[in-house]
Amino acid sequence: MSLEAEEMSLVDHLTELRRRLIYVLIVFVAGLVLGLFVAKPIYLYLISADAAQGFVLHAFSFWDGIGMYMKIAMAVSLVFSVPFIVFQLWAFISPGLRPVERSAALRYVPYVFVLFIAGIAFAYYIVFPMALSFTISITRSMGLEETYGIAEYFNFLFSLVIPLALLFELPLIVMFLTKLRVLNPLRLRKMRRYAYFALVFIAVVITPPDFISDFLVTIPLLVLYEFSVFLSAFVYRRQLAEDAKRESRYVKAD
Repeated sequence: MSLEAEEMSLVDHLTELRRRLIYVLIVFVAGLVLGLFVAKPIYLYLISADAAQGFVLHAFSFWDGIGMYMKIAMAVSLVFSVPFIVFQLWAFISPGLRPVERSAALRYVPYVFVLFIAGIAFAYYIVFPMALSFTISITRSMGLEETYGIAEYFNFLFSLVIPLALLFELPLIVMFLTKLRVLNPLRLRKMRRYAYFALVFIAVVITPPDFISDFLVTIPLLVLYEFSVFLSAFVYRRQLAEDAKRESRYVKAD
């Protein structure tokens, strides 16, 4: 009987997971449709970067124009979908959390959107212009004739902006795991060298193959890690204070 109950429980979990995935898919498709409507003004804005004014972008295949519109639409959809995905993830795992963990996790959901937008702004307005200017200056210093495709331009742009925007969620993830007592600042400091290595590896993988891009992404990631340690310490001190108050109440009760 217990085995049957476990099987029913597994079926219920899978059904719930499928329902949540359908919700996410609906929101993503709705965001994709919205993105197609705003793709042209966003496209015109993105190609107006100061560093991109010195050359003409070309289409090397019949699908380049459509491909750019679809990439922009997917990026727009991702902006709206990420907070909803996190909320659906919270709704799926919340029955297994304690009330304090459930409320703490729900409070973090709005900040997912804020950090994602902050990551996009930082990557587009700071990292992308510097990386683009550096690569263009190297090309021109070698006396090469510039013939850039629109697909290459947007691949370069999105390969920097989207991963860095997602990595901006690191402080929030660390705070949440600290709240659940999975992580603490002591553990984060002990694993700092391994975390640094992992972040450098991630920066090298997600950026175009040049040193300046790797450097411009690595430094913010290391700063984000140290900021995450600081936030973890802040949450951890509050947890220790709450534990001390709870223990003092037990002592007085005894």
